[in-house]
Amino acid sequence: MNWKKALVVAPMSAAILFSANGGLVNAETMEKPTVSNAAVDLRANLGSLLSEHGNLAIIAMRKGIEGAEDFEAAKAQLNENTHALADAIASVYGEKAGKAFYDMWHAHVGYFVAYVQGTAKEDEEAKQAALDELSQYRKDFSAFLDKATEGRVEADALAEGLQTHVNQLISAFDAYVAGDYKEAFSNQADARAHLYMTAKGLSSAITAQFPEKFDNKMAVTPAADLRLTLNNILSGHVAFAVTAMQNGIEGEKSMDIFKANAEQLAKNTDKLSAAIGSVYGDEAAAKFKEMWSNHIGYFVDYVKATAAEDDAAKQEALDQLKQYREDFSAFMETATEGNIKADAVSEELQDHVNQLIASFDAYAAGDYEKAYNKFHEGYAYANDISKALSGAIVAQYPDKFASDMPSEMPKTGFAPADNNNDMMMLWILGASALALAVFVAIRKYQSSEEK
Repeated sequence: MNWKKALVVAPMSAAILFSANGGLVNAETMEKPTVSNAAVDLRANLGSLLSEHGNLAIIAMRKGIEGAEDFEAAKAQLNENTHALADAIASVYGEKAGKAFYDMWHAHVGYFVAYVQGTAKEDEEAKQAALDELSQYRKDFSAFLDKATEGRVEADALAEGLQTHVNQLISAFDAYVAGDYKEAFSNQADARAHLYMTAKGLSSAITAQFPEKFDNKMAVTPAADLRLTLNNILSGHVAFAVTAMQNGIEGEKSMDIFKANAEQLAKNTDKLSAAIGSVYGDEAAAKFKEMWSNHIGYFVDYVKATAAEDDAAKQEALDQLKQYREDFSAFMETATEGNIKADAVSEELQDHVNQLIASFDAYAAGDYEKAYNKFHEGYAYANDISKALSGAIVAQYPDKFASDMPSEMPKTGFAPADNNNDMMMLWILGASALALAVFVAIRKYQSSEEK
């Protein structure tokens, strides 16, 4: 039996059976699937930018209430993100629309800052005034996009989705201020996922409005869903890893925050391990969990060594990451039957390691501008990695990624329905077949070595 094919087909079959809105895929209308074209790239870029907005907004709000030295740097990076989003809008709707978008988006960021300031002063009226401004922004921005997309994004539905976004960021901040760090980071994770759904709805509306600009391609396909799901997971890894490393170097005063932050990394590992266990049982899941947790642990070791000013221990952590990179790359080449070359994976993983380490080193040295620039580089790079990994999987199993999506999708509040968590979890676990492939390659490799 070909175990590599079995492991990919089994967990993915349930995910691929359904398109992103829960409908059955129609193989007869399928064209050659791809994870990269003008439409899918728009969705991926919007997903990366919007989710980064959510992360940076939450981080800036936390830094603001703490009076942290890196608050201005976090806020500056958030503004860079706003410019990038405005540029994306301008590329489709023109400079005037891009300017209008920037003005509204920048203002809404300011209302979150005003809420933080009201909280710091224990001024309930100021807090409510900020919430009222956000409510008005929600209405104005929804009307703007309704008009821009010629009704493809409906104002009422979008307003509802934006209210969810506001609620998630405010709840994450309020929980953080109250010392409920577990809830704070859980809400941050929810906010990230919600903004990927925003990108899904907006990109679908835009590509339907201007099909000629996007080569008559769809932004929402099973192959695109795989890329964006991996992007969500990988960028989330970057976001929580970077901030966990920041919390770690701050010492005992931030230990409770560090633990809650690290828990989000552990939950990601649990999802991957559960996917393995669904096919190969608890023993296989435990082995994978150990391998994945160890790689995260090497970053933690680097933080501890930095705090202890132990250069030898820092180098040991980097050496462990290097060995992990080499092993992972070799197994990926085996798992994907050569669709991903070990050298290419190794190079991308080294870039990933360099970005996280550089961000942390700059933070520890007090160079906060560089720290957040590197944070951004690492976050954006997750988009590139997810593109390469999903592309290899789709090339290996093209028949599993039929490209069919109903034209009625955009509303958007955001699609699919926010309460469709079971379907989303099924998709996330299905997409984690990439991790399964790696594990089976390891087992296959180890078995061959034992013979």
